[in-house]
Amino acid sequence: MTKTTLDWTGVIPAATTQFDTELNVDLAETQRVQDALFQDGVDGLVVMGTVGENNSLEPDEKRAILKAAVETAKGRGPVITGVSELTTARAVQYARDAEEIGVDALMVLPAMVYVPTPEELAAHFRAVAAATSLPIMLYNNPPAYRVSLSVADLEGLSDVKNIVAVKESAPDSRRFTDIFNALGDRYKVLAGLDDVALEGLLLGATGWISGLTNAFPEESVELVAAVNRGDIERAREIYRWFLPLLHLDADPDLVQCIKLAEQIMGRGSERVRMPRMPLAGERRRQVIAMVEKAAATRPVGARPGKLRAG
Repeated sequence: MTKTTLDWTGVIPAATTQFDTELNVDLAETQRVQDALFQDGVDGLVVMGTVGENNSLEPDEKRAILKAAVETAKGRGPVITGVSELTTARAVQYARDAEEIGVDALMVLPAMVYVPTPEELAAHFRAVAAATSLPIMLYNNPPAYRVSLSVADLEGLSDVKNIVAVKESAPDSRRFTDIFNALGDRYKVLAGLDDVALEGLLLGATGWISGLTNAFPEESVELVAAVNRGDIERAREIYRWFLPLLHLDADPDLVQCIKLAEQIMGRGSERVRMPRMPLAGERRRQVIAMVEKAAATRPVGARPGKLRAG
C-alpha cells in the first residue's frame, strides 16, 4: 500500500551531519542538532540532502544516521531522507533500507555524476518509486546537479502514485507557476532554494526546505507562519533581514557556509569532510561578519551574548 499522506507543509530544514575531530560521524551531536531544530518549531527534517553531505558518507554511516534521526524525531515531524547515489541499483537498495528503518518519505535526486537523458532520468525515478511504498519528493536543482527536471518530465511521471512532491531549487521563480499551470495540484511543490523562498511561498509552495534554518530556525518558522496568516509585511521584514545570508544557499560552498553559521550560533560544528574544507581567509571573514550582523539584529530569536566562530 502506498503511503502518500505526508503533510508537505511548513519549514523543513535540510539538517547537517555532524563530525567529530577525526571526521567520524558524531551521532550524538547530530541528534542534538536535530532535537534543537524540533524544539525551535520546525515541521520536519530532511537528513542527508546536500547540506547533510550525503555523498561524503559511507553506506553504513547513512543507515546509522537514519536510525538516529527517526529516534530523535519521536513523531514530532516527518523524517525525509535524501536518496543520492551513483547508480540506480544503489538508490533502489537505499530506498528499501530507509523504509525498513522507518523514515517517512524520500527526497530522490538524479543519479550522481552521470547526466541522463530525459528517458534515463524518468527510468531512474520510476525504479526508485517502484521499490518503496513511501511518498517521494523529486529534487530539482539544475545548478548543483546539472539536470533540469522539466514540466514535461513531471507530466510524464504523473502516473506514478507515490511520486507526490517536488523540491524546486531552480533559481527562476517562474518555475512554480509553470508547474501549477501545467499540473494543477498533482504535486505538492516546496521552495528549495533559500534566496527565492518567499517568492516560492507567495506563488503557492506549500513549504520550505531550507539550509539557513539550521542557524536561524525561529526566523524561518515565523517567516512561513507570517505568509500563512497573510501578514505579508511581517514576512517581507524577516525576508529582507535574512536575504544576505540566504544568498549563501546558492553558492557552491553552501555546506561550509551553513555549518559555519551553525557554529557561530552555538548549534553545531563547521567540520566537513573532504573534498570540502572549512572556509578560510577572506571568505571566512565575510561569512562570520554576515552571521554576526544577522545575530545582532534578529527580528525573532534571542540575540546571544557571545558568538562562537571557532
